[in-house]
Amino acid sequence: MDLELAGRNVLITGGSSGLGLGLAHTLVKEGANVLLVGRNADKLDAAAHDLSAAGTQVLTVPADVRNADDLQSAIDTAEREWGRLDGLVNNAGFHTGSGFETTTDDEWQMDFELKLLAKIRGIRQSLPLLRKSDAPAVLNVLSIYARFQPNKSMPSSVYRAAGLALTNGLSRDLAADRIRVNALLIGFVHSDQWVRGAAATGADVEEWEANRAEQMRIPLGRVGRTEEFADVAAFLLSSRASYLTGTALNVDGGLSMVV
Repeated sequence: MDLELAGRNVLITGGSSGLGLGLAHTLVKEGANVLLVGRNADKLDAAAHDLSAAGTQVLTVPADVRNADDLQSAIDTAEREWGRLDGLVNNAGFHTGSGFETTTDDEWQMDFELKLLAKIRGIRQSLPLLRKSDAPAVLNVLSIYARFQPNKSMPSSVYRAAGLALTNGLSRDLAADRIRVNALLIGFVHSDQWVRGAAATGADVEEWEANRAEQMRIPLGRVGRTEEFADVAAFLLSSRASYLTGTALNVDGGLSMVV
C-alpha cells in the first residue's frame, strides 16, 4: 500500500537513534523528507549519512528539546528549507522508573521538561508550519504505562499519562485546523535503550530481550522490532489515516492485556 508520503516533510525529535531513527528509515523509503533533532551531533551526522542513500532530503539539528530556543532552531530550519511541516513526531525521551518516596524534585522536573513540556512546546511552536500543510499530523510517542502504572514507574508513567491527555485534548482543539493528533503507546520494542540494558548485565542482547519478554509475559512471546513500531507510526502520519485523530494505539505485543 502506498502511504502517499512522497515529498512530505516530517520533523522527528529523538531522531538520531533508536525508534526515532528507525521511523526515519521507514519514512525516507516512502519518499518523505525528514528533519532529525537530537543532542548528539555525531550521531545525527551518522544517521544522516545512512539515510541519504534513499535520495530524499535529510536535515539534522543538534538540539536539547528541553530548551525552547533549541526547539525553535529546529522549527526555523524546517521553515527555511521546506516552508511547511506535514508531520511532527514527539519521540524524545527515555524510560525512568523509581519509587514515589525516592524520586527527587529534580528528577520530577527533568522528566516533566523532557516528556511533557517538550511536547507542548514542540506542538505549539510548530503550529504555523503545520497549518501550511494540506494534511498535517502530530504523533506523540508514549508508553503503555500511560494507561497502566506498575510499581516503581514514577515519574515516567505520570508524564506519559499526561501526554495521553494532551493528545486527546489537542485532537479536539486542533481539529478545526485539520491537524490530526495521535499517540503510540509503546511496550517492549527493541531500541538502543534495551541494548544498553543488556550491556549493563553482560548478557547477549537477543537473550536479554527474550528473558524480558518471558518475565513480562508478553502474549506474543517476544520483544517488538523497531520496524514494527515504524510501520504503524508511518501509517498514522500518512493520509491513509486521514480519519484518525485522538487515537492511541498500543504497540506492545498484547502486553497491556496482562499488565
